[in-house]
Amino acid sequence: MKLYGIKNCDTIKKARRFLDEHNIDYQFHDYRVDGVDEELISSWVKKHGWDTVLNKRGTTWRQLDDKTKAAINESNVAALLCEHPAMIKRPVLVNGKTSMVGFTAQSYTELIESL
Repeated sequence: MKLYGIKNCDTIKKARRFLDEHNIDYQFHDYRVDGVDEELISSWVKKHGWDTVLNKRGTTWRQLDDKTKAAINESNVAALLCEHPAMIKRPVLVNGKTSMVGFTAQSYTELIESL
C-alpha cells in the first residue's frame, strides 16, 4: 500500500496515524521530496475525475491567475498538478488497482475491512 501526499499536511498526518494505529503496512511518498509524474496523476484523474483530484482549497490554487484556472480541464490538469503537486487533493491511497482520494476514518475502515 502506498500513501501519497505532503509530509506536513494535517490530513496526511491523520491518515498516517490511522494506518499506524491499525498496523497497516504502507509506504509514504512525499510529492515534494520524491516528486510525482504526470502518468500517475493521469491515472488518478481517469479513475476519480479531475475535479476530485484537484484541490481548490489551498493557497497554491488561490495564487493561480484566473486565466489558468478557467482553462483547466481533464486533458491538461495532470500537467498542471505535476508542476504544482501541492494542488493534488491529499492523501491518495493506492493498494494495487484500488485507490481513494482524501481521508475519512470511515472510508479507510471500509478499505481495511475489504483487504
